Order: sequence, then structure tokens, then C-alpha cells
Amino acid sequence: MTHALPPIERLKTIMARLRDRQNGCPWDTEQTFATIAPYTIEEAYEVADAIERDDMTALKEELGDLLFQVIFHSRMAEEAGLFAFDDVASGLSDKMVARHPHVFGDAELRDVAAQTAAWEEHKAAERKRKAAGKAPGVLDDVPVNLPALARAQKIQKRASRVGFDWGNAAPALDKVEEEVRELRAELTDENTPPERVEDEIGDLLFAVVNVGRLAGADAETALRRATLKFERRFRRIEALLRARGKTPEQSNLEEMDALWNDVKAEERR
Repeated sequence: MTHALPPIERLKTIMARLRDRQNGCPWDTEQTFATIAPYTIEEAYEVADAIERDDMTALKEELGDLLFQVIFHSRMAEEAGLFAFDDVASGLSDKMVARHPHVFGDAELRDVAAQTAAWEEHKAAERKRKAAGKAPGVLDDVPVNLPALARAQKIQKRASRVGFDWGNAAPALDKVEEEVRELRAELTDENTPPERVEDEIGDLLFAVVNVGRLAGADAETALRRATLKFERRFRRIEALLRARGKTPEQSNLEEMDALWNDVKAEERR
């Protein structure tokens, strides 16, 4: 019955029906911002996965799922008298226009670097306004619940804007080597408590993210690709073992490591 509506209005109408306390879906009516948040994060990752796989059919579907999360949160907010979807869209439109005076106003920017600088200045002004009289900090508004690698990279970028940075990847790589030495020292000391080892591993990961950032690599993307590569190669090892009438459990590290090298050689051909 909603097909005659514009697509976004149809979606809002469907969401309102799902949340109807009398005739809606029992599961949907019980949800809150907190219970839906994990699904919102999951859908964002599924969008990224479709892009990584260059699957445009999947991307269209996953973008729809992500949009539904926005509709869901907006509907719950409307029910609570906080705001509605149109307020979300209107606020976003206003923000994008304000952040692009070179497109929607009279400002002139020479190149991408100048645009980036202007963008950061505008966001800094937004943070100052949100601080509500308190002194704004460089690291304000970096979400705590970002994935750890992404948050580390964002924190490093913020610090870089005020000059707290190596400048290039070479000295950052020296820092990685320093952290490796410190971790090795803790691992070789039988009296080192587990939490100290974990601290050193964290320092090492943070330093590696810094190298990637300065080299122009995104830490989340790099690790995701490395994990997919490991998965692809390990599945190939499983296939080679099956051809020998074995499973990984029936093999050993020496055999699987040799097969790993064979798989890498296959990929280079």
C-alpha cells in the first residue's frame, strides 16, 4: 500500500508500522538506541566489505541496510520527541553547505591541500562551539568506541595537526623497532606480569599504525587485507592437505609452513 510514496517516505512509513505498539513487529518495538547500535556498526562494516570485494550488487543492498539503521534510530528519536529523520537530513545538509563555502559560497580554494586545511579549521570551530564554554581539546570528539586501529589513527592525525608528529615514516619506523625491543625484553623476563606484556603489545600496535598513517596507508584497510590474504592462503593449505588425505589437525607446523611457502610461490607466478 506504500508503493505510491517516494522511496524515502515509503521507508519511513514502513519503519513507523514496524514500531507500532499495537500492530507492529514485537522485536522492532522492543529495540532501543543501545540495542540497535551494534547492528548499525555491523552494517557499516558490511558496506566496507562490499566495497573491498568490488561487489556493486552487494554494495547497493548493504547501503540500504545502513540507511535503514538511520531510519530506525530517527524513528525512535521521533517517538521520544527528540528529533525526526527530516531533522537529521536537514542538519546534515546545513553542515555540508557550511563546510563547503568554496562550492556553495564565495570562498576560493586553490587545491585539495587548501580545501583540507579549511575543512579542518571549520571542524575545529565546530568543536569549540560544542565545548560549551570549556576549553576545547585537540582530541575532543574522537569516538571512544571506534575500532582500536581506526581510533589510534584518528588520534594520531589530530595530534599531527598541531605539530606533534614525526613528519615522515622513517623515524616512526625507528619507533616500531624500539617498541619491538621493549616487547622482546618483557617476553624474555619470566617475572613480567601479563598486563605489562599487553601494554607493550599495545605500544607496538600504536607505533605500527603511525608508520602506516605516515606512509599513506589506512590501518584498518591494511589489516583487513592482510587477514583476507591469510585466510585465502590457509584455505589453500587445507585444500593441499586434503589432496594428501589429511586435515590440518593431522598435519604439523613444519608441513603446513612448507605448504604456506608453496602457496606464496603460486601467487607470485
